[in-house]
Amino acid sequence: MSNARYFRSTGKGVSNRDQIAKSKAVMEAHKALAQQVQTSINVVADNYIKDVQGAHVNEAIERFESLTREITSTTIGDLREIGSKKYLREDGSYAVYVAVEIKKAAMFRFLKKKAKSDAKIDPLVRTQIINMCDQEIERLEAE
Repeated sequence: MSNARYFRSTGKGVSNRDQIAKSKAVMEAHKALAQQVQTSINVVADNYIKDVQGAHVNEAIERFESLTREITSTTIGDLREIGSKKYLREDGSYAVYVAVEIKKAAMFRFLKKKAKSDAKIDPLVRTQIINMCDQEIERLEAE
């Protein structure tokens, strides 16, 4: 589902109430998307460690991954629902399927913005996180 430009995921929810089924489907889709984002962040962080040396690199990576967890547990502005289907099942319950996506570059821009505004981050660590995000945004936009 995901490709070079987008993180995409789907979710399914089943309930006797259609709104609850939809909420379950959205939660499942967001969870799957968050897992993809986390995996991608780990790859970016690993690649960054290989390219850059320094005392603050490990701290930057830890803070970067921590920011990612914070972000994936909150609402992301550019996350959008790209499809939804509701079915009435034979037993009278509803099954709802939802598909969501976010542009990868937008995700890293969001991470960068979050890092810039986080007062708890050491300035040198902040610079490292911003550099990591910039490198990944550049790579994604070149594809």
